[in-house]
Amino acid sequence: METLIDFQTCLSEFSGKFDELAGRYDHTVQHSSELEALIDDYSTFITDKQNERIWEQLAQEESGSMHQLVLDLRDKSARCVAVMEKYRALKLQDGDVEIADYFRNIEECIEKEFGSFYVTSDSKVLLVGSGSFPMTPLFIAKRTGAEVVGIDIDAEAITLGQQVVEKLGAGLNIHLEQTLVQDLAFTRKATHIIFSSTVSNKYDLLDQLHALTNAHVVVAMRYGNQLKSLFNYPMIETNSSKWKMVDNILRPDDVFDIALYQKA
Repeated sequence: METLIDFQTCLSEFSGKFDELAGRYDHTVQHSSELEALIDDYSTFITDKQNERIWEQLAQEESGSMHQLVLDLRDKSARCVAVMEKYRALKLQDGDVEIADYFRNIEECIEKEFGSFYVTSDSKVLLVGSGSFPMTPLFIAKRTGAEVVGIDIDAEAITLGQQVVEKLGAGLNIHLEQTLVQDLAFTRKATHIIFSSTVSNKYDLLDQLHALTNAHVVVAMRYGNQLKSLFNYPMIETNSSKWKMVDNILRPDDVFDIALYQKA
């Protein structure tokens, strides 16, 4: 990637492809391979160190069109990740357990971040934005025996997610619900809350959670700054009188970073 124009052209092409492939989803796996390939290419693009210099140049420019393109890409890629999770869940129903590179990357991220959460068998873990293929609830429940609840606003995601849990996590203490954090009784009992990187309003929810959670809750925010913000919602400043960051786990080769918060 040698010029700003080339970089922006590449982003525009990704945006168009995301639109096209998200629109093809028909509740079957018919177009899954194309979307998986696109997400894998995009993951490689946003973790490519050669693109960091171009991104830094763009960050110094005041371009309304580029700003809008970034916002659109973030929303479209989040939508496509949600669709790709549905494809993976549908494939699992048919006995296909092959996974795309993107999911391998995510599973490696979960493995790395897990040690920072200090989850035990007595923990109560809430995942906001559990999606159609709830990898994090499965991983945590298998490793620790903790009670895990996942929530999502997408009814189809919850249905598919429950089927995945029944197939891969039978006997584990995992529950998935289509609800909001403020309407979930489990929120007040949660010892750990993890936000998916694709939850766009997670920092607004963090402020809401202050009054809804116990004094010792640990909140993990998955996010993407700089080049990774093309794929994940970036970190923003939170109300320091309510929450304090206790760790910031930066991993250049992963698709997102993680910040841990506790009540101030």
